[in-house]
Amino acid sequence: MRRTLHEEEVAILEDDERKQQISTYYHALFRAWGPQHWWPAQSRFEVIVGAYLTQNTAWTNVERALANLRAARLLSMSGIRRASLRQLERRIRPAGYFRQKAKRLKMFVAFLDQQYDGSLQRLFARPTQELRDELLNLHGIGPETADSILLYAGSHPVFVVDAYTRRMLGRHGILPENAGYDEIRELFEQALEPIAKSVSDSNKTVRRDLAEGIRGASHLPSAMSTAKRTAVAQVYNEMHGLIVGVGKNYCRKSQAKCDECPLQKFLPRSITEGLGSRVPGRRRV
Repeated sequence: MRRTLHEEEVAILEDDERKQQISTYYHALFRAWGPQHWWPAQSRFEVIVGAYLTQNTAWTNVERALANLRAARLLSMSGIRRASLRQLERRIRPAGYFRQKAKRLKMFVAFLDQQYDGSLQRLFARPTQELRDELLNLHGIGPETADSILLYAGSHPVFVVDAYTRRMLGRHGILPENAGYDEIRELFEQALEPIAKSVSDSNKTVRRDLAEGIRGASHLPSAMSTAKRTAVAQVYNEMHGLIVGVGKNYCRKSQAKCDECPLQKFLPRSITEGLGSRVPGRRRV
């Protein structure tokens, strides 16, 4: 009978070991897949809209909703302002929870108008922690959405934690899947910050042709993915995109494909035994 993977069966690594393992994963994934070109968007505001729309849905659904907004010339602050709720709901329907999300987009633009005269530049000029707290106080924005806006729209050095991150950590015995959001975020930030010291602050990224087959969760370069940002923000950006590639293609909730994943060699023995024949060279005893 195949073993069930319980958190208590996974040995939790000491803090320094956790950081070293995360650093190792970054290098292994980046060598395998190269730049991921996240976030795929043409403007800061498009990133923000996408961060709202991607809540509780797949990115393919978000792309359909964004295409609808773009076709109706509503993918801008002025577009969201002038559109009626019903118009917005109809356009973003593919993203699900369209009534909630339409209201939240309206609320965000109203907040931006009232507090920052409609200026994203003024918004993102705020210190990171102060702005994060302010975003978290807005209705419909949780930690993942706030950090996505900060990192991908504002180029603030904040790591984004998602379900893929939790699953990878749990299966690799680094942290339990139900660890606190900020505990995970701070661990990644501490582990990845030293890597940034070897990366220049630049808007130039390594160019690599997209080969056939899976290359993580990579996108074609866009205005936002190639925007100028600090080295720390760039490393956080890349690591989140790389983890999405792991989660979407290999570290699935069910039917994991560990034998094909670039991180397979780092899996603890207890996990590879539990996964059975899907990991080559391992046999359950």
